[in-house]
Amino acid sequence: MNRRKLTALFIVLLTPFFLYPEEIRKETRIFAVKDQQELKMDIYSSCTSSVSAQPCLLFVFGGGFKEGTRDAALYTDYFRYFADKGFQVVSIDYRLGMKGQKAPGIFNNKPLQHAIALAVEDVYSATNYLLQHAGELNIDTSRIIISGSSAGAMTVLQADYEKRDHRETTRVLPDGFQYAGVIAFAGSVFSKEGTPSYDTAPAPTLFFHGSKDKLVPYNKTRFFKLGVFGSKSLAKRFKEQGYPYTFYTMEGIGHDVSEYPMTEFLPEIEQFIRNFVFDKKQWMLEIYLKDKFRKSDTSTDPGSYYK
Repeated sequence: MNRRKLTALFIVLLTPFFLYPEEIRKETRIFAVKDQQELKMDIYSSCTSSVSAQPCLLFVFGGGFKEGTRDAALYTDYFRYFADKGFQVVSIDYRLGMKGQKAPGIFNNKPLQHAIALAVEDVYSATNYLLQHAGELNIDTSRIIISGSSAGAMTVLQADYEKRDHRETTRVLPDGFQYAGVIAFAGSVFSKEGTPSYDTAPAPTLFFHGSKDKLVPYNKTRFFKLGVFGSKSLAKRFKEQGYPYTFYTMEGIGHDVSEYPMTEFLPEIEQFIRNFVFDKKQWMLEIYLKDKFRKSDTSTDPGSYYK
C-alpha cells in the first residue's frame, strides 16, 4: 500500500473519534407519582464527566399541554450537546392538563391555568428530587438552569416567575433556592396582575420567539390585567427593570421557533449560559434575526391546534 492510500485509510479510521462526542450515558428515574401516574426523568451525562458537582440543565418538552414526550427525537441534539459539555441534562415528564380540552382563549382560560399549574408543580417536584439527590448525581445546586419548548417554555418561565414571587406553590423548594437561569423557546407567562412583576429579580433569561407566532403570543393577549404575556412583553419588563436577558426575535417566523434553535443555535445558547449564568454579566441584549431562506408556517393558532 502506498503512502497516500495509507494516509487516507488512517484518516477514515480516526474520523469518528474527531467528529462525534464522547459516549453519553442515560439513566431513567421516577421522581414522583401523581394522579396515579409515574413521572419520570431521563438524566443524560458524559461518560467522562468529572466526579465534582456539575451544572444542571432541566428540560420541559412542548406539545400544548396535551401531548409530547420527554425523549422525543427532536431534542436529542440539545441533550447530547450539553451533556458533552459537562452538564447533567435532565428531561422530565409532567401531567398534561389540556388533554381533551378545547382551544384556550382569553374568556376560556381556566383549563390552561390548570394545565400550567400542574406542569409547574411537577417541575418543582423534579427540582426538589434533584436537590435531594444532588450528591449522588454530581449536581451543583447553585447552577440549575430550566429550559423548555412551547408549553415547556411557558412552564419554565411561569416556574421562575412564581418562585421569585414566593407563591404558595413554591414551598416544596427550599426558601433560599432559586433557578440560576431560564431558556425559553417560544414561551409566555400567564398573569392575573398584568405584565408580570417580580418581587425578587428573575433568573437571567434567554428568550427565543417568532414574531409571527399565533399559538403562543409573541407579545401578549390580555383582557384588563388578565392575560398571556409573551417574550416581547417580558423582555420589555426585563429591560425596564434592568434584569439581565437575551432576546432573539426571529422575524417573520411562526411557532417553529419552539424547536429549531435547539439544533441550529447550540453555541449561542451555550454562550448565553457562560456569560449570563456562570460569569453573571449584567447585559441586556436584543437580537432581531431575519433569515431570508427560512420558510415558516405562520398559520397555526389555538383553534387549529386544539381540535
